[in-house]
Formats: sequence, structure tokens, C-alpha cells
Amino acid sequence: MERVTRLVSQRAVVIFSKSTCCMSHTIKTLFYDLGVNPTVHELDEEPRAGKEIEKALTRLGCSPSVPAVFIGGELVGGANEVMTLHLSSSLVPLLKQAGAIWL
Repeated sequence: MERVTRLVSQRAVVIFSKSTCCMSHTIKTLFYDLGVNPTVHELDEEPRAGKEIEKALTRLGCSPSVPAVFIGGELVGGANEVMTLHLSSSLVPLLKQAGAIWL
């Protein structure tokens, strides 16, 4: 849990992902299309640390554990939550507030 807290506090947008997860790919593509350069941690590419981080994300309430999106150090949620924010036009203001984009 401490590792997740440290990682998400270092950047405006952090995405915990798996390289084989289609929803993770979709969320990363959305952020790139919005002009965001998120820090992405591919949990399946970090065997030991990835499993620990995945357990911590589950304890934080992420279900499924990936994608898990943090903006401004705060857990936003997974694909459903991010898409809901985007469709309600709330995602871009949140990204601006975190300093991830300057539109």
C-alpha cells in the first residue's frame, strides 16, 4: 500500500495497467488523445512488485484491479469511472486541476 501511495504522489496521472488488458489499453489511449502523458505501470511486466501492487489496489477497492487511474494523487477508479467522468465532461477539468493538461 505504501508503494502505491508513493508512486501516485510523484506524477499528475498514474495508471496501473496490464499490457494484455483491452480496457487498460482503451484508458491509456483516451489519456494520450487528451494530451496527457500519464505514468503507466504495467503490472504484468513487474512480476514480484506487480503482484504486490495489484493486491494493494484490490484493498483500495479497485475491482477489477486494472486499469486503476489516479489523478492528482487520488484514486479516480477504473475504466467505468474514467469513462463516466469523460462522458459527463468532468475529466478534462480534473486533469487541468491536477496540472496534467493546459488546454
